[in-house]
Amino acid sequence: MLNGTHRRNALGRVLAAAALGLTLGLAPAGAAPFKGPDSIADLAEALQDAVVNISTSQKAQAERIVPPAGPTPRAPEGSPFQEFFDEFFNKQPKNKPQEQRRVQSLGSGFVIDAEGIIITNNHVIDGADEITANFNDGTKLKAELIGKDQKTDLAVLRVKPAKPLKAVKFADSDRSRVGDWVMAIGNPFGLGGTVTVGIISARNRDINSGPYDNFIQTDAAINRGNSGGPLFNMDGDVVGINTAIISPTGGSIGIGFAIPANTANAVVDQIRNFGETRRGWLGVRIQGVTDDIAESLGLKEPKGALVAGVTEKGPADSAGIQAGDVILRFDGKVVPGVRELPRMVADSPITKEVDVVVLRKGKEETIKVKLGRLEEGEKLAEKEKATTRGSQPQAQPVITKALGLSLADLDPTTKEKFKLGDKVTKGVVVTDVEANSAAGEKRIVAGDVILEVGQEEVKSAEDVVKRIEALKKDGRKRALFLLSNPDGEMRYVAVSVE
Repeated sequence: MLNGTHRRNALGRVLAAAALGLTLGLAPAGAAPFKGPDSIADLAEALQDAVVNISTSQKAQAERIVPPAGPTPRAPEGSPFQEFFDEFFNKQPKNKPQEQRRVQSLGSGFVIDAEGIIITNNHVIDGADEITANFNDGTKLKAELIGKDQKTDLAVLRVKPAKPLKAVKFADSDRSRVGDWVMAIGNPFGLGGTVTVGIISARNRDINSGPYDNFIQTDAAINRGNSGGPLFNMDGDVVGINTAIISPTGGSIGIGFAIPANTANAVVDQIRNFGETRRGWLGVRIQGVTDDIAESLGLKEPKGALVAGVTEKGPADSAGIQAGDVILRFDGKVVPGVRELPRMVADSPITKEVDVVVLRKGKEETIKVKLGRLEEGEKLAEKEKATTRGSQPQAQPVITKALGLSLADLDPTTKEKFKLGDKVTKGVVVTDVEANSAAGEKRIVAGDVILEVGQEEVKSAEDVVKRIEALKKDGRKRALFLLSNPDGEMRYVAVSVE
């Protein structure tokens, strides 16, 4: 006979068992048994032969113990430690070159051409002396590097198989949606072909890893060694290339990132055809359009990319694009913001003539630009040296105040005091900034040089004051400043004039 406590405990066990029975899929007589999610075993089995484990090795200097400088320590004659001292110090190599050892690393990749073309991450093979592709059937083939791209972290390899390989193809990643099921296959922690499943958690992620960040985020488990491996959709096509994770522990916490297939496909095609990338180049330095900047420019909403600088003799400069222009459309496509424009330009063929719609002083203009090649533009930027246009007569700087700024004309004295480089040849120097002022809140600092106010060039401190007063009379709440730092790098800042 059960007392009250025992009856309650027994009832609890019965309810727990009933709940467990439901969880395990037990059903009343005659009812169809509960089945879990559809299996992806057939899909995984069909794709595993196209996924490879990438192993690399490179030479590195081996560490060796170096005897201390000065007299060699000796143990007393007959000491039990004498043999140890003689062994350790007398047999150390003298003036012998440091030995080399081989450092190995592991990653993943996948075959996109049955004749032996493999895709992986650049960081998987970077610096490698030897690259080996290890296939699901145990085959090992030496791989050669066709080409790589550091900006998107992609590399293209070639192997020479005895027979055609199992290959997969890229999907149209622009059609992928948040919530779509995806499957990763790779080589986590060197364990070999491992399958994990999840969904697309987000798209267009910027993780500050490069200029073209546009990652697919997934919660499919991705760990060290998965880099370079494919992220498949449920049609068995590659929707992304697994590249990075966010993890405080080094293991998967459900936040992984993959390069979209459309980004990778364009880069891979260029590397296969030319051995290198050939990206379009506009020749502008841009920044985002904030709410403050949009208001100062008369834009109803922040959009487009603000041109902060133009490369001398670059495509934009030759076409007439100017600092202060806001690029609204590029080659017929709307420019949503500063992140999208570099990808739009880079994906365009070099030498192509495109229409660039800009907002200039409140009016839209269409400018035709013949694109250059980004790689050549980067070389030009490295070699570019500013020329000094001649110094102004020596003069004692006159300090003028406006909006919490102390201003002085640009002359040899102010250039030397604030260590302004040769690229700074005009403008008005900020000599001091009041704490808690509107200018201070926008991180304007002493040594910055004001080039424009309200998209009008200023040549003296008096010009700055006049432009601010004119903007106030026009009912403007903010003044758009074009600033240069001591190295000549420019940026726009909207400062309250109220």
